[in-house]
Amino acid sequence: MSEVSGDLPLDAPAGRGSAVYDDLKSRFFPTPLSGLATLAGLALAGWILWHALQWALFDAVFTGPPEACREAAGACWAVIHARWRLMFFGLYPHEEHWRSALACLLFLGVIGASCMPRLWQAGRLAVLWIAGFAGFLLLMRGGVLGLSYVPQEKWGGLTLSIFIFVATVLIGMPLAVALALLRRASLPLVARLAGLLIDGIRSLPLITILFALAVVLPILAPGALGSKLTRVILGMALFFAAYQAEIIRSGIQSLPAGQEEAAKALGLHYWRRMAKVILPQAFRRALPPTISQLAIIFMEVAMVMIVGIFDFLASGNAAYGSGEWNFANVEVYVFIALVYFVFVFSLSRYGAYLERRMRVGK
Repeated sequence: MSEVSGDLPLDAPAGRGSAVYDDLKSRFFPTPLSGLATLAGLALAGWILWHALQWALFDAVFTGPPEACREAAGACWAVIHARWRLMFFGLYPHEEHWRSALACLLFLGVIGASCMPRLWQAGRLAVLWIAGFAGFLLLMRGGVLGLSYVPQEKWGGLTLSIFIFVATVLIGMPLAVALALLRRASLPLVARLAGLLIDGIRSLPLITILFALAVVLPILAPGALGSKLTRVILGMALFFAAYQAEIIRSGIQSLPAGQEEAAKALGLHYWRRMAKVILPQAFRRALPPTISQLAIIFMEVAMVMIVGIFDFLASGNAAYGSGEWNFANVEVYVFIALVYFVFVFSLSRYGAYLERRMRVGK
């Protein structure tokens, strides 16, 4: 008995190792030709990785004047060290950069707090976001509490990009819900008009909407819809709402008809049925495409630079646009791409967490 019991622990790991080996062999080396392709792919990936590391780290210049980079074989990260304030804060007054940084951190804190399940109540989220918006505008605009006034034309950089994204979603999401419900209205005229509006907006490129609101509208109706930044945010919110409305409508249509019939049998009126029964389940089913749409709209914020908004990408262009750093455009764009990757990847990971928590698709 002792010999048998002593042999079992030794045989089990060997069996598991053999299973892993067989699995790897069947996946990557099923035939000699496939094995050669696998080895060639690994060699190519290693070569690319090594040269990327050489350029980005080993041969890179991280600090110093522009002259230190001109003879370097690697990346010139010194441009980020020298121009990061312009990229993060844009044209905001230099002595007031602490206000822009604090406003950005405030918004990031509000977004992070909104991801906590204990705050997933309409009243708590409303208080959180109203307080966050008020604090952001107080810090950025100033004019009270001893803070100097800074006009919107001076806002810029990463702080402005985050503000545009958050404002777009906060305005666009309720509008998307309204459009989705209007398109399912029992009155044919209302449903068709809502469908015409949604399909009309979705058939236009975002840059067309931004150009019309930021450039054409002030010519036709001076002073309409406030400042350029306000018009741009409204245009992006309308564009986001048109796509999100179809996502929400698909979530509603995927629900069994018995859900609404059961709510009617309980005596719930229309708005209570929507708020308590239909929309929560629709959002749950539409969660994956909603996360994708949020990631898309965050990346499309960069398009506002075309109509003269000094966002993160425009600030990056200005960072290397001066004569002394005009050779470091690749490094600036790599840094911008890395920042966008961090935000979008974090959003996708949070979406995956929500899917696991809500067991979407199961």
